[in-house]
Amino acid sequence: MTLGNELDSPRGRIYLIKDMLENGRPADEEVVTHIDRCLSCLSCVTTCPSGVDYMHLVDNARIHIENTYRRPLIDRLVRRLLAAVLPYPDRFRAALVLAKFARPLAPIFTRISALKPLGAMLEFAPSSVAAASASGNVGVVAAGAQKRGRVAILSGCAQPVLDPYINEATLRLLARFGVEVVAPQGEGCCGALVHHMGREQEALDFARRNVDVWTREIENGGLDAIIITASGCGTTIKDYGHMLRRDPIYAERAATVSSLGKDITEYLSTLDLPNREPKQLAVAYHSACSMQHGQKITVAPKHLLKNAGFTVRDPAEGHLCCGSAGTYNILQSEISAQLKARKVKNIESTKADIIATGNIGCITQIASGTAIPIVHTVELLDWAYGGPKPKKLLALGVEG
Repeated sequence: MTLGNELDSPRGRIYLIKDMLENGRPADEEVVTHIDRCLSCLSCVTTCPSGVDYMHLVDNARIHIENTYRRPLIDRLVRRLLAAVLPYPDRFRAALVLAKFARPLAPIFTRISALKPLGAMLEFAPSSVAAASASGNVGVVAAGAQKRGRVAILSGCAQPVLDPYINEATLRLLARFGVEVVAPQGEGCCGALVHHMGREQEALDFARRNVDVWTREIENGGLDAIIITASGCGTTIKDYGHMLRRDPIYAERAATVSSLGKDITEYLSTLDLPNREPKQLAVAYHSACSMQHGQKITVAPKHLLKNAGFTVRDPAEGHLCCGSAGTYNILQSEISAQLKARKVKNIESTKADIIATGNIGCITQIASGTAIPIVHTVELLDWAYGGPKPKKLLALGVEG
């Protein structure tokens, strides 16, 4: 909708991908340009009447590009930097601290075409970095009421650095309603960030490590679910069974892990949380692409928010991407900025007091374009059911 080029449409990209893969051709500059512009938002999958498996088709195209096309030097370096830093919380935290000092250089980088990704990275770096949270090293959080279940939680990579309060709220809320939560040692990045850059061996290594860790918990204490609080990660974990289907050692275990993967709102919907008195606060709910298109979760988050006492408003064009899309807002910053502006305009038109969503990438992207506070859905639910008011609402004086 933004580019106006047929080869940037799903149909155009499918034509390019099939021509390349079926004929065994190496990727060329034209193919790379149009595939790189794809958000992998999967909106086309939701609307396609033919049921084309576009997600795996474009995944295969990205792998083929990575294996057969030599990108320009700066592009290669930026992608290697992202792959070497973002999936590792300690490295990412250190990089954000350093980025604060380099931030004055961002306008210079953004004026030089080859250096725009570096400028985008600096612009998105927060002015302050939250202290490391203990939520990823808790071991086991006991159920605070009569035990109703036992789950594992994905601690993640970028999210606990950018917003550690999300997982903290999740642990409190689950314990409050009788769910024992384990954060097993050894799990980490789900692999989505490198998977969407075509770095498949790295993605599979991340997947295998997580499958090993969660299988150990399944065999030892049993798990009712693997809770995921970033919908981009959820889409990938639910695809582990497909990603590792040809691995004779991991295929069966990966399929089991995928079947247990649940977005936090999916799982909370099974707990029959009580209704709360209205809070007189309007919440604009942004449905992340990986939530509504990747996982087909559209009702649960809004239903939970309404039951918790919030007035939920749906922005216009809610099916469209905000432009975050993993590393897209860094690698395709100009297109991403257009999508963000359109998304923010639609959200602000709702006149909501708060924005809620279920993906850290969307939170970071949208927050950079509006003064309306944006928090994770689970933070609002934790607050409604006895937890502390989210820190972003305290700072901006939102009353409830």
